[in-house]
Amino acid sequence: MKNYSRKDAKAQRKPQRRVTVLFAFFFAPLRLCVSTLLLILPLALPAIAQNGKDPYLFNDSHFHLTNYIQEGIDIHDFLKVMGNKAGRVALFGIPLQQQWSYRVDENRGPTYYLNSDAPLYYYSFTDAWIATAYKSLSKEEQARFDPMITGFNPTDMYAADHIRRVLTAFPGVFTGIGEFSIHKEFVSAKIAGEVASLQDPALDRLLDFATEVGLVVLIHNDVDVPFAKPGAEPAYAAQMKALFKRHPNTTFIWAHIGVGRIIRPVKEQAAIVEEIISDPQLRNVNFDISWDEVAKYVVATPESLKNAAAVISRNPDRFLFGTDEVAPATQEKYLRVYNQYEPLWKLLTPEVSEKVRKQNYERIFDEARRKVRSWEATHIK
Repeated sequence: MKNYSRKDAKAQRKPQRRVTVLFAFFFAPLRLCVSTLLLILPLALPAIAQNGKDPYLFNDSHFHLTNYIQEGIDIHDFLKVMGNKAGRVALFGIPLQQQWSYRVDENRGPTYYLNSDAPLYYYSFTDAWIATAYKSLSKEEQARFDPMITGFNPTDMYAADHIRRVLTAFPGVFTGIGEFSIHKEFVSAKIAGEVASLQDPALDRLLDFATEVGLVVLIHNDVDVPFAKPGAEPAYAAQMKALFKRHPNTTFIWAHIGVGRIIRPVKEQAAIVEEIISDPQLRNVNFDISWDEVAKYVVATPESLKNAAAVISRNPDRFLFGTDEVAPATQEKYLRVYNQYEPLWKLLTPEVSEKVRKQNYERIFDEARRKVRSWEATHIK
Protein backbone atom coordinates (compact mmCIF):
# COMPACT_ATOMS: atom_id res chain seq x y z
CA MET A 1 0.00 0.00 0.00
CA LYS A 2 1.40 3.41 -0.89
CA ASN A 3 2.48 5.77 1.83
CA TYR A 4 0.24 8.79 1.94
CA SER A 5 2.59 11.51 0.73
CA ARG A 6 0.14 14.14 -0.39
CA LYS A 7 -1.11 16.88 1.87
CA ASP A 8 -3.53 15.41 4.40
CA ALA A 9 -6.94 15.66 2.79
CA LYS A 10 -8.53 16.70 6.04
CA ALA A 11 -6.19 19.66 6.27
CA GLN A 12 -8.11 21.12 3.36
CA ARG A 13 -11.26 21.16 5.43
CA LYS A 14 -10.66 24.56 7.02
CA PRO A 15 -13.45 27.05 6.51
CA GLN A 16 -12.53 30.68 7.03
CA ARG A 17 -15.80 31.86 8.46
CA ARG A 18 -16.15 32.50 12.12
CA VAL A 19 -17.71 29.59 14.03
CA THR A 20 -20.97 29.94 15.89
CA VAL A 21 -21.19 28.88 19.50
CA LEU A 22 -22.14 25.35 20.34
CA PHE A 23 -25.19 26.87 21.98
CA ALA A 24 -26.58 26.32 18.50
CA PHE A 25 -25.10 22.81 18.44
CA PHE A 26 -25.85 21.09 21.71
CA PHE A 27 -28.15 23.49 23.35
CA ALA A 28 -29.50 24.65 21.18
CA PRO A 29 -14.03 -26.77 5.15
CA LEU A 30 -11.63 -24.68 7.07
CA ARG A 31 -13.77 -21.55 6.91
CA LEU A 32 -16.43 -22.90 9.21
CA CYS A 33 -13.82 -24.06 11.69
CA VAL A 34 -12.17 -20.66 11.65
CA SER A 35 -15.50 -18.87 11.95
CA THR A 36 -16.47 -21.08 14.90
CA LEU A 37 -13.13 -20.52 16.56
CA LEU A 38 -13.56 -16.77 16.18
CA LEU A 39 -16.65 -16.92 18.37
CA ILE A 40 -14.36 -17.01 21.37
CA LEU A 41 -12.30 -14.03 20.18
CA PRO A 42 -14.68 -11.06 19.90
CA LEU A 43 -13.94 -9.77 23.36
CA ALA A 44 -10.18 -9.99 22.89
CA LEU A 45 -8.68 -6.78 24.18
CA PRO A 46 -5.64 -4.95 22.84
CA ALA A 47 -2.40 -5.24 24.71
CA ILE A 48 -2.69 -4.39 28.39
CA ALA A 49 0.03 -2.80 30.46
CA GLN A 50 1.84 -5.01 32.96
CA ASN A 51 0.09 -3.32 35.85
CA GLY A 52 -3.21 -4.65 34.50
CA LYS A 53 -4.57 -1.24 33.49
CA ASP A 54 -5.55 -0.13 30.00
CA PRO A 55 -2.66 2.13 28.93
CA TYR A 56 -4.48 3.76 26.02
CA LEU A 57 -5.96 7.25 25.77
CA PHE A 58 -8.87 6.30 23.53
CA ASN A 59 -10.50 3.89 21.10
CA ASP A 60 -11.21 5.41 17.70
CA SER A 61 -14.71 4.89 16.30
CA HIS A 62 -13.97 6.64 13.01
CA PHE A 63 -10.76 6.19 11.00
CA HIS A 64 -9.97 6.15 7.26
CA LEU A 65 -6.93 4.12 6.24
CA THR A 66 -7.20 5.44 2.66
CA ASN A 67 -8.36 8.62 0.97
CA TYR A 68 -10.51 9.63 -2.04
CA ILE A 69 -8.03 8.17 -4.52
CA GLN A 70 -7.60 4.97 -2.47
CA GLU A 71 -4.10 5.85 -1.27
CA GLY A 72 -3.10 5.80 2.35
CA ILE A 73 -0.77 4.62 5.05
CA ASP A 74 0.39 1.00 5.32
CA ILE A 75 -1.49 -0.63 8.19
CA HIS A 76 1.77 -1.75 9.84
CA ASP A 77 2.99 1.83 9.82
CA PHE A 78 -0.35 2.94 11.22
CA LEU A 79 0.11 0.56 14.15
CA LYS A 80 3.26 2.52 14.95
CA VAL A 81 1.27 5.76 14.70
CA MET A 82 -1.32 4.35 17.11
CA GLY A 83 1.46 3.36 19.49
CA ASN A 84 0.25 3.33 23.07
CA LYS A 85 -2.26 6.12 22.43
CA ALA A 86 -5.09 4.36 20.54
CA GLY A 87 -6.25 0.98 21.76
CA ARG A 88 -8.75 -0.12 19.14
CA VAL A 89 -9.77 1.45 15.84
CA ALA A 90 -12.80 1.11 13.58
CA LEU A 91 -11.01 0.72 10.27
CA PHE A 92 -12.30 1.66 6.82
CA GLY A 93 -11.34 3.27 3.57
CA ILE A 94 -13.52 5.69 1.66
CA PRO A 95 -16.27 4.19 -0.51
CA LEU A 96 -15.93 6.88 -3.17
CA GLN A 97 -13.23 7.35 -5.78
CA GLN A 98 -12.48 10.80 -7.16
CA GLN A 99 -12.36 10.55 -10.94
CA TRP A 100 -9.32 12.00 -12.67
CA SER A 101 -10.79 13.52 -15.79
CA TYR A 102 -8.12 14.84 -18.13
CA ARG A 103 -10.81 16.89 -19.84
CA VAL A 104 -11.49 18.69 -16.54
CA ASP A 105 -8.17 18.69 -14.71
CA GLU A 106 -5.56 17.93 -17.40
CA ASN A 107 -2.36 16.67 -15.74
CA ARG A 108 -3.35 17.81 -12.25
CA GLY A 109 -4.64 14.64 -10.63
CA PRO A 110 -7.12 15.61 -7.87
CA THR A 111 -6.80 13.89 -4.50
CA TYR A 112 -9.91 15.28 -2.80
CA TYR A 113 -13.49 15.98 -3.84
CA LEU A 114 -13.10 19.74 -3.36
CA ASN A 115 -10.10 19.78 -5.72
CA SER A 116 -12.09 19.07 -8.85
CA ASP A 117 -15.41 19.38 -10.64
CA ALA A 118 -15.07 15.79 -11.88
CA PRO A 119 -17.54 13.29 -10.39
CA LEU A 120 -17.11 10.68 -7.67
CA TYR A 121 -18.09 7.05 -8.08
CA TYR A 122 -18.51 4.08 -5.74
CA TYR A 123 -15.36 1.99 -5.44
CA SER A 124 -16.20 -1.51 -4.19
CA PHE A 125 -12.61 -2.82 -4.20
CA THR A 126 -11.96 -0.77 -1.08
CA ASP A 127 -13.43 -3.59 1.03
CA ALA A 128 -11.00 -6.19 -0.36
CA TRP A 129 -8.15 -3.71 0.16
CA ILE A 130 -9.07 -3.18 3.82
CA ALA A 131 -9.59 -6.90 4.42
CA THR A 132 -6.23 -7.75 2.86
CA ALA A 133 -4.48 -5.16 5.00
CA TYR A 134 -6.16 -6.51 8.14
CA LYS A 135 -5.31 -10.13 7.29
CA SER A 136 -1.63 -9.20 6.93
CA LEU A 137 -1.50 -8.57 10.69
CA SER A 138 -0.83 -10.99 13.52
CA LYS A 139 -3.80 -12.15 15.62
CA GLU A 140 -2.71 -9.85 18.42
CA GLU A 141 -2.54 -6.90 16.05
CA GLN A 142 -5.88 -7.78 14.46
CA ALA A 143 -7.54 -7.58 17.88
CA ARG A 144 -6.91 -3.82 17.81
CA PHE A 145 -9.02 -3.26 14.69
CA ASP A 146 -12.68 -3.49 13.75
CA PRO A 147 -12.80 -3.36 9.92
CA MET A 148 -15.94 -1.91 8.31
CA ILE A 149 -17.55 -2.55 4.92
CA THR A 150 -18.02 0.64 2.89
CA GLY A 151 -17.85 -0.20 -0.83
CA PHE A 152 -21.55 -0.29 -1.61
CA ASN A 153 -23.98 2.05 -3.34
CA PRO A 154 -26.84 2.82 -0.90
CA THR A 155 -29.19 3.57 -3.81
CA ASP A 156 -28.78 0.02 -5.16
CA MET A 157 -31.16 -2.71 -4.02
CA TYR A 158 -28.22 -5.09 -4.49
CA ALA A 159 -26.15 -3.24 -1.85
CA ALA A 160 -27.17 -5.79 0.79
CA ASP A 161 -25.92 -8.56 -1.51
CA HIS A 162 -22.55 -6.82 -1.78
CA ILE A 163 -22.27 -6.85 2.01
CA ARG A 164 -23.16 -10.55 2.11
CA ARG A 165 -20.51 -11.35 -0.53
CA VAL A 166 -17.83 -9.43 1.37
CA LEU A 167 -18.63 -11.32 4.57
CA THR A 168 -18.53 -14.61 2.66
CA ALA A 169 -15.21 -13.79 0.99
CA PHE A 170 -13.57 -12.52 4.20
CA PRO A 171 -15.06 -14.33 7.21
CA GLY A 172 -13.72 -13.29 10.58
CA VAL A 173 -12.76 -9.80 9.39
CA PHE A 174 -15.59 -7.26 9.44
CA THR A 175 -17.53 -5.82 12.37
CA GLY A 176 -19.76 -3.20 10.75
CA ILE A 177 -20.64 -1.11 7.73
CA GLY A 178 -19.63 2.49 7.18
CA GLU A 179 -18.77 5.22 7.25
CA PHE A 180 -21.13 5.66 4.33
CA SER A 181 -22.95 8.84 3.38
CA ILE A 182 -26.49 9.67 2.35
CA HIS A 183 -26.80 13.48 2.43
CA LYS A 184 -23.36 15.09 2.67
CA GLU A 185 -22.44 18.66 1.80
CA PHE A 186 -20.80 18.99 -1.64
CA VAL A 187 -20.45 15.20 -1.95
CA SER A 188 -23.93 13.84 -2.64
CA ALA A 189 -24.45 15.91 -5.79
CA LYS A 190 -21.06 14.87 -7.21
CA ILE A 191 -21.65 11.13 -7.07
CA ALA A 192 -22.38 9.59 -10.45
CA GLY A 193 -25.81 8.00 -10.69
CA GLU A 194 -28.82 8.44 -8.45
CA VAL A 195 -28.68 10.70 -5.40
CA ALA A 196 -28.93 8.73 -2.16
CA SER A 197 -31.99 9.18 0.02
CA LEU A 198 -32.96 8.33 3.59
CA GLN A 199 -36.31 7.14 2.24
CA ASP A 200 -34.90 4.71 -0.34
CA PRO A 201 -36.02 1.05 0.00
CA ALA A 202 -32.46 0.11 -1.01
CA LEU A 203 -31.19 1.69 2.21
CA ASP A 204 -33.84 -0.12 4.24
CA ARG A 205 -32.90 -3.44 2.63
CA LEU A 206 -29.21 -3.10 3.44
CA LEU A 207 -29.99 -2.00 7.01
CA ASP A 208 -32.28 -5.00 7.45
CA PHE A 209 -29.42 -7.26 6.42
CA ALA A 210 -26.93 -5.44 8.66
CA THR A 211 -29.33 -5.99 11.55
CA GLU A 212 -29.70 -9.70 10.74
CA VAL A 213 -25.91 -10.11 10.83
CA GLY A 214 -25.33 -7.82 13.83
CA LEU A 215 -23.13 -5.30 12.02
CA VAL A 216 -22.61 -1.85 13.51
CA VAL A 217 -23.90 0.87 11.15
CA LEU A 218 -21.84 4.08 10.98
CA ILE A 219 -23.83 6.53 8.87
CA HIS A 220 -22.99 10.06 7.79
CA ASN A 221 -25.99 12.27 7.15
CA ASP A 222 -26.03 16.02 7.57
CA VAL A 223 -28.84 17.32 9.73
CA ASP A 224 -29.45 20.17 7.27
CA VAL A 225 -28.58 21.47 3.81
CA PRO A 226 -25.68 23.85 3.13
CA PHE A 227 -26.45 27.54 3.66
CA ALA A 228 -29.86 26.77 5.12
CA LYS A 229 -32.19 29.68 5.68
CA PRO A 230 -32.11 30.77 9.35
CA GLY A 231 -35.13 29.55 11.25
CA ALA A 232 -36.04 26.87 8.72
CA GLU A 233 -36.72 23.34 9.93
CA PRO A 234 -33.52 21.23 9.60
CA ALA A 235 -33.97 19.44 6.29
CA TYR A 236 -33.08 15.91 7.34
CA ALA A 237 -33.73 15.71 11.08
CA ALA A 238 -37.22 14.21 10.75
CA GLN A 239 -36.09 11.77 8.05
CA MET A 240 -33.19 10.56 10.20
CA LYS A 241 -35.48 9.92 13.15
CA ALA A 242 -37.91 8.10 10.86
CA LEU A 243 -35.07 5.93 9.55
CA PHE A 244 -33.97 5.06 13.07
CA LYS A 245 -37.53 4.14 14.00
CA ARG A 246 -37.91 1.89 10.97
CA HIS A 247 -34.88 -0.06 12.19
CA PRO A 248 -35.17 -0.27 15.98
CA ASN A 249 -32.84 -3.27 16.25
CA THR A 250 -29.99 -1.80 14.21
CA THR A 251 -27.00 -0.48 16.13
CA PHE A 252 -26.49 3.00 14.68
CA ILE A 253 -23.66 5.47 15.15
CA TRP A 254 -24.60 8.87 13.68
CA ALA A 255 -21.30 10.32 12.48
CA HIS A 256 -20.46 13.85 13.61
CA ILE A 257 -23.95 14.26 15.13
CA GLY A 258 -25.09 15.50 11.74
CA VAL A 259 -22.69 18.47 11.64
CA GLY A 260 -20.44 19.25 8.67
CA ARG A 261 -17.86 21.67 7.42
CA ILE A 262 -20.49 24.27 6.63
CA ILE A 263 -23.45 22.43 8.13
CA ARG A 264 -23.23 24.44 11.30
CA PRO A 265 -25.03 23.33 14.42
CA VAL A 266 -28.64 24.38 14.17
CA LYS A 267 -30.62 25.93 16.98
CA GLU A 268 -32.62 22.74 17.41
CA GLN A 269 -29.54 20.46 17.52
CA ALA A 270 -29.57 19.78 21.25
CA ALA A 271 -33.29 19.11 21.19
CA ILE A 272 -32.90 16.72 18.24
CA VAL A 273 -30.12 14.80 19.98
CA GLU A 274 -31.80 14.59 23.35
CA GLU A 275 -35.16 13.71 21.84
CA ILE A 276 -33.52 10.72 20.18
CA ILE A 277 -31.68 9.77 23.36
CA SER A 278 -34.79 10.03 25.54
CA ASP A 279 -36.96 7.97 23.18
CA PRO A 280 -37.05 4.38 24.52
CA GLN A 281 -37.58 3.13 20.95
CA LEU A 282 -34.25 4.62 19.90
CA ARG A 283 -31.88 3.18 22.47
CA ASN A 284 -29.95 1.75 19.54
CA VAL A 285 -28.82 5.19 18.28
CA ASN A 286 -25.41 6.53 19.27
CA PHE A 287 -23.38 9.56 18.20
CA ASP A 288 -19.73 10.00 17.38
CA ILE A 289 -18.01 13.32 18.00
CA SER A 290 -15.30 12.72 15.41
CA TRP A 291 -13.73 15.28 13.07
CA ASP A 292 -11.83 18.46 13.81
CA GLU A 293 -14.77 20.44 12.38
CA VAL A 294 -17.05 19.09 15.13
CA ALA A 295 -14.41 19.67 17.80
CA LYS A 296 -14.12 23.24 16.55
CA TYR A 297 -17.76 23.88 17.39
CA VAL A 298 -17.48 22.20 20.78
CA VAL A 299 -14.51 24.24 22.00
CA ALA A 300 -15.52 27.49 20.28
CA THR A 301 -16.49 29.32 23.49
CA PRO A 302 -16.73 28.60 27.22
CA GLU A 303 -20.50 28.47 26.78
CA SER A 304 -20.36 25.97 23.91
CA LEU A 305 -17.95 23.81 25.89
CA LYS A 306 -20.15 23.87 28.96
CA ASN A 307 -23.25 22.98 26.96
CA ALA A 308 -21.48 20.09 25.22
CA ALA A 309 -20.18 18.69 28.49
CA ALA A 310 -23.66 18.94 30.02
CA VAL A 311 -25.34 17.01 27.20
CA ILE A 312 -22.68 14.30 27.23
CA SER A 313 -22.71 14.04 31.02
CA ARG A 314 -26.48 13.54 31.03
CA ASN A 315 -26.12 10.80 28.44
CA PRO A 316 -22.67 9.27 28.89
CA ASP A 317 -23.50 5.93 27.25
CA ARG A 318 -24.47 7.39 23.89
CA PHE A 319 -21.36 9.23 22.68
CA LEU A 320 -18.14 7.86 21.20
CA PHE A 321 -14.87 9.58 20.45
CA GLY A 322 -13.42 9.25 16.95
CA THR A 323 -10.74 11.08 15.03
CA ASP A 324 -12.03 10.94 11.42
CA GLU A 325 -8.41 11.20 10.40
CA VAL A 326 -7.39 10.14 6.89
CA ALA A 327 -4.13 8.16 6.70
CA PRO A 328 -2.12 10.38 9.08
CA ALA A 329 1.60 10.06 8.50
CA THR A 330 2.59 10.89 12.08
CA GLN A 331 1.25 10.36 15.56
CA GLU A 332 1.10 14.12 16.03
CA LYS A 333 -1.38 14.40 13.15
CA TYR A 334 -3.34 11.42 14.37
CA LEU A 335 -3.76 12.88 17.87
CA ARG A 336 -4.79 16.37 16.81
CA VAL A 337 -8.56 15.87 17.25
CA TYR A 338 -8.06 14.16 20.60
CA ASN A 339 -5.89 17.07 21.73
CA GLN A 340 -8.39 19.55 20.31
CA TYR A 341 -10.94 18.08 22.73
CA GLU A 342 -8.67 18.52 25.74
CA PRO A 343 -10.90 21.25 27.25
CA LEU A 344 -13.88 18.88 27.00
CA TRP A 345 -12.05 16.00 28.69
CA LYS A 346 -11.24 18.32 31.57
CA LEU A 347 -14.91 19.22 32.06
CA LEU A 348 -16.14 15.63 32.10
CA THR A 349 -15.87 13.44 35.18
CA PRO A 350 -13.31 10.63 34.89
CA GLU A 351 -16.14 8.11 34.65
CA VAL A 352 -17.93 9.93 31.83
CA SER A 353 -14.69 10.64 29.98
CA GLU A 354 -13.74 6.97 30.16
CA LYS A 355 -17.05 5.95 28.63
CA VAL A 356 -16.81 8.41 25.75
CA ARG A 357 -13.15 7.75 25.03
CA LYS A 358 -13.09 3.98 25.45
CA GLN A 359 -15.86 2.02 27.13
CA ASN A 360 -18.75 2.80 24.78
CA TYR A 361 -16.63 1.68 21.85
CA GLU A 362 -15.75 -1.57 23.60
CA ARG A 363 -19.36 -2.32 24.53
CA ILE A 364 -20.76 -1.64 21.04
CA PHE A 365 -18.01 -3.24 18.96
CA ASP A 366 -17.50 -6.25 21.24
CA GLU A 367 -21.17 -7.10 20.89
CA ALA A 368 -21.00 -6.64 17.13
CA ARG A 369 -17.97 -8.91 16.88
CA ARG A 370 -19.81 -11.61 18.80
CA LYS A 371 -22.95 -11.35 16.65
CA VAL A 372 -21.16 -11.21 13.30
CA ARG A 373 -18.89 -14.17 14.08
CA SER A 374 -21.98 -16.13 15.19
CA TRP A 375 -23.80 -15.31 11.94
CA GLU A 376 -20.74 -16.30 9.91
CA ALA A 377 -20.45 -19.62 11.73
CA THR A 378 -24.05 -20.40 10.81
CA HIS A 379 -24.24 -19.05 7.26
CA ILE A 380 -20.77 -19.43 5.72
CA LYS A 381 -19.89 -22.97 4.68
